[in-house]
Amino acid sequence: MWILLRSLLLLGGIFYTLMGIGFLINPVSSGADFGIAPQGIMGLASIRADMTAFFMVAGGCLIWGAWARKGDPFLVTAALMSIALVGRTVTLIVDGPHDGWWTPMVVEAITVILALVGSRVLPHTALTPENDPD
Repeated sequence: MWILLRSLLLLGGIFYTLMGIGFLINPVSSGADFGIAPQGIMGLASIRADMTAFFMVAGGCLIWGAWARKGDPFLVTAALMSIALVGRTVTLIVDGPHDGWWTPMVVEAITVILALVGSRVLPHTALTPENDPD
């Protein structure tokens, strides 16, 4: 069970990290996959910076937590994906559905669930005299 959970979290981390790299290398094509079209250099910079940061941090924390067997980093990914899920839900309520609206929501929801489960079952960093900030 633990190995399966860590494997799924690691694969998810690799998936999100590769998506982040895609936004860094080719923001126009990667943005188009998300319905985002840049307007000029500022738009390219925004897609390249913001989307890369989102996916690299989410994926990096999944990889870090799964590899190091630590539950702490999963909370970062769970928070990022939860906020994205809330944004998509608001859009669904306010603007209505679009083709394929449910796919990213399912992926984000599964990521949140796996990250929270990983956070609960894997150990967290404990305060010891060596790492106590006070």
